[in-house]
Amino acid sequence: MARILITGMSGAGKSTLLTELARRGVATVDTDYGGYTIDDRLWHVEKMDALLASHEDLVVSGTVENQGAFYDRFDAVVLLSAPIDVLLDRVRTREGNTYGRAAEQQEDIRRYTAEVEPLLRRSATHELDGRRPVTELADEVEVLLGSPS
Repeated sequence: MARILITGMSGAGKSTLLTELARRGVATVDTDYGGYTIDDRLWHVEKMDALLASHEDLVVSGTVENQGAFYDRFDAVVLLSAPIDVLLDRVRTREGNTYGRAAEQQEDIRRYTAEVEPLLRRSATHELDGRRPVTELADEVEVLLGSPS
């Protein structure tokens, strides 16, 4: 087993992928919830240290400014990506998370996709197309974990 980080822009499908992996019995943590972030921009260092120290097999999702400081504790960093029109359509219509419905938030997503996603791409060990069926994406992550899919 391994520790995997799933990162990417809002609307790429990180939470959906984690839900599918959890349904398959994989240990997952979505750092958007549970107090893992400070001001939605940084991981809480002590809390992330404790999480990663306590799990040898885990899939974590999140996109924050200081995630690179944790890369040495992940066996793979997976960028989940999709074109901007797909991202914006998804955040406008998703349930359970209202981020991305406001015009200002959509502009932020456009800017982050242009400025931040290329940085994530350079540091990722793998990139997956978030338009693919979630079952196929989960199969690929399970391969990275060393689990049969």
